[in-house]
Amino acid sequence: MSPFVPLLSCAGLALGSFATVVAHRVPQGESVVGGRSRCPGCGAAIAAYDNVPVLSWLALRGQCRRCGERISPRYPLTELAMAGLFAATTLILGTDDLGELALALALCAMLVIVTLTDLERRVIPNAVLLAGAVAAVGIAAATDVGSLPERFAAAAAAGGFLFCVALAYPRGMGMGDVKLVAVMGLYLGRDVGPALLAGFAAGALVGLVMIARRGAAARKLAIPFGPFLALGGIVGLWYGDAIVDWYLNSFFPG
Repeated sequence: MSPFVPLLSCAGLALGSFATVVAHRVPQGESVVGGRSRCPGCGAAIAAYDNVPVLSWLALRGQCRRCGERISPRYPLTELAMAGLFAATTLILGTDDLGELALALALCAMLVIVTLTDLERRVIPNAVLLAGAVAAVGIAAATDVGSLPERFAAAAAAGGFLFCVALAYPRGMGMGDVKLVAVMGLYLGRDVGPALLAGFAAGALVGLVMIARRGAAARKLAIPFGPFLALGGIVGLWYGDAIVDWYLNSFFPG
């Protein structure tokens, strides 16, 4: 196993903790760099020793040290999810191309934040997408500048496609989803195609399950689509090349 895996897993834990801060503060217009985290119940600042990823939540038994307010398990779960994504991405993609790995890990971090904000607040913040786009272009320009035309083309194609879908079905798709897919195109290039397919398939499956359980009433329920696109983004990141190559070899041999 690559020595990068445990190191990047630890980095994932720390970034997972930061992701929860970003997901909480950015939609409210608060700074993500200034001010310490505070208990939502009593407002007390959280000490550094109570802010260690996962371990502090376990030691405190999911409660604020001062007032006993319940601390949501989404915090350690997000930290573990980010660490798991970093470890799996490193194992699947390898460490031969560090530029590609840096892009992949940046994409994972952005998708985790987007998933949190869309699930909790039904919003995909422009600030997060802009930071993600700048990171994608910056890393690609520094490590593989020749890939930029393909990345811009993929962003335009994917964003344009979802924009048409949003116009046709505004109740099921928002402009945040359109911008998210465009940014995913900057990271994934041609692999954004399999990412879209996987995201739509996951969304359709969940929709069918809800209709089977709730009947026609399920059609009135608002379901955030960002998490499904994020899941598709991970599929495209890990297996996009294999899916595209299989498709081209099967239907366009030679």
